[in-house]
Amino acid sequence: MTRRHPSEADTEVVAESGGKSVRSPHNLEIARVIRDHHASVYRYAYRLTGSQADAEDLTQQTFLTVHQRLDQLREPDKIVAWLFAIVRSLFLKERRKKSPIDAASLELDVHEVPAAVEAETPIDRQALQQAINELPDEYKLVLMLFYFEDCSYKEIAEKLEIKIGTVMSRLARAKERLRWRLAKLAGEYAGSEPAD
Repeated sequence: MTRRHPSEADTEVVAESGGKSVRSPHNLEIARVIRDHHASVYRYAYRLTGSQADAEDLTQQTFLTVHQRLDQLREPDKIVAWLFAIVRSLFLKERRKKSPIDAASLELDVHEVPAAVEAETPIDRQALQQAINELPDEYKLVLMLFYFEDCSYKEIAEKLEIKIGTVMSRLARAKERLRWRLAKLAGEYAGSEPAD
């Protein structure tokens, strides 16, 4: 008997059961989800964590969760939103274990702070990633979806299950905090950090 070696494009998943290979429609569907969405899930996880190892772990946890809950997906046309919600949920759950987030701080108003960095200010990718990683999670999530996943306000609101106005205010706050952090890194701004 010739043994076939699976390729990346192979959509068949074979589950070993009692020494016999069993093809399962559920496993075939999981394989299709992984094949079609692995790259975008990994990119999102990487942007959230800022670490390749953590992103790989988060991606793996996400697809393990998908394997367990695929039958709970009610609207297959919204699978990307569902996947991102799983990534976000797992990410936030892990973050809460490390340092609990005060729920009251999620919706506080931001005081006006003058823009400190002009668009032309050169900044390296590492400094940008560091500044993004230092943002509070609720701001980082919106920023990642808007700029790195090219989601609209409406898509972000659906994925995060928040109102469009909340998306807009969190994005504005995220950009202001990011400007301040980048300006501080560049040594151009000595003012106080923007408030939540």
